[in-house]
Amino acid sequence: MEEPVLQAYPITTTLFIFISLISSSVAHTKNLISCLTSNHVNNFTLHSQPSYYSFLNISIQNLRFTQSGYPKPIAIVLPETKEQLGSAISCCGQHGPLVIRIRSGGHSYEGLSSIADETPFVIIDMMNLNRVDIDMNSLTAWVEAGATLGETYHAIAMCSDLHGFSAGSCPTVGSGGHISGGGFGLLSRKYGLAADNVVDAVLVDSNGRFLDRKLMGEDVFWAIRGGGGGVWGAVYAWKIKLLPVPKIVTAFIVSRPGGRPHVANLVHKWQLVAPILEDEFYLSVSVGAFLPETKTIGISATFNGLYLGPKTSMLSTLNQVFPELHMLEGECHEMSWIESVVYFSGLEKGRSIDALTDRVLHNKGYFKGKSDYIRDPIPLHGIESLINILDIEPKGYVIFDPYGGMMNRIETNALPFPHRDGNLYGIQYLVAWNEEDDGRSSEYIDWLRCFYYHMRPFASKCPRAAYVNYLDLDLGVWNGSTKHNAVETARAWGEKYFLRNYDRLVLAKTLIDPKDIFNNPQSIPPLSLV
Repeated sequence: MEEPVLQAYPITTTLFIFISLISSSVAHTKNLISCLTSNHVNNFTLHSQPSYYSFLNISIQNLRFTQSGYPKPIAIVLPETKEQLGSAISCCGQHGPLVIRIRSGGHSYEGLSSIADETPFVIIDMMNLNRVDIDMNSLTAWVEAGATLGETYHAIAMCSDLHGFSAGSCPTVGSGGHISGGGFGLLSRKYGLAADNVVDAVLVDSNGRFLDRKLMGEDVFWAIRGGGGGVWGAVYAWKIKLLPVPKIVTAFIVSRPGGRPHVANLVHKWQLVAPILEDEFYLSVSVGAFLPETKTIGISATFNGLYLGPKTSMLSTLNQVFPELHMLEGECHEMSWIESVVYFSGLEKGRSIDALTDRVLHNKGYFKGKSDYIRDPIPLHGIESLINILDIEPKGYVIFDPYGGMMNRIETNALPFPHRDGNLYGIQYLVAWNEEDDGRSSEYIDWLRCFYYHMRPFASKCPRAAYVNYLDLDLGVWNGSTKHNAVETARAWGEKYFLRNYDRLVLAKTLIDPKDIFNNPQSIPPLSLV
């Protein structure tokens, strides 16, 4: 067989293509500016302006995606009203259409709210749409999608010390993306996911129309609550239920070192206890060599516990079912629910509840994550093997989140998020590093992938499930040659995230976005792409 010959294009042809791409981008930018300003959308920044990189990077929480090799948007639009949001989306559709990235808090594990392979693209940043309107008469709240979880919790607490909400613990996560993927948190064993407690929403479609639950229809309303963010349209706001919390809760964060065998035994016992505790309990465990709360060198386990009640009841239960943890009364702290939000937030000790309204994540770094669901207890030798792998890479760690409780009592098809009854717990595998170590980023990511591969005998099967809010592009992505068989191509990752709910999501996508205007490398395709 003859060796293939690469086509050598004349330099003039290559230069022509390059200039054409630049000219196209300039034309898109000019047309977009004209459309935005004529629709009274004036709060935007362009690549040529001094404020551009400040606005681009302020909400990128994983520094891997601030690097120069990633494509940059031609514009970042920051709408200040609902009408401006609709106009911004319409303008992007009219002039290109331009690829749209909707960004609420910027916490996408794979940076998909801030980057795009397809160019030119535009970021619509929701940070100015962050109002939280509480109605204590109906015990509901309208939460704009740009409001962070911290801002949401703070607004509720300002109106009531007997109500809260079930969502994640990181206060700078945006409600738009978090709820779109389900939204697991410390109250999920009591009340389910954030998305389980949404009763209405306003979605902006690709034509700039505003659709509430009635107008979008039940299939689309079902899809936006757990089917992933930024792929159905732009959620403008969620209507959530306020959830009862007691006046006093009990919280603890305790580290338990003692060598690898001791840590393995603790984690093995934890998985037999945490998923079957009463609904008022949340007890997670993290394992690694340099966890924040650890004062010793080497592998340790850190337990985070929240109990919706007094510490006497918590201690009585834990000492009965998990005596190996050796909980002491002085390690348990009674506080209000909103104080527990600050306690588990990762904020510096001593910060007030007002710190929850700070949108800026001050300790950013570089990281890669993957996820699993565990349906049967991992045998002790499996836990020991996990710890041995962690001992190889000090920058790696795992987080075990308990399921059970209310999570078991919600049907797997109630929302797109299917990981309900039968799941004991979820696992996050993480590796994080700083700028000075970024030259070794490929080594760290390869280590994490090997770790994930090693854990396959213990994970859920057929398929090996994953949580869409811990987005993982290793599960598969679109490329230019796969859109002709889109529904089957996307099944590779869609069924891992959504199991048997995948096909219903395809139908919902076909209803709301048949031209696939809102897409990303792992988005749900409409049937029209088949």
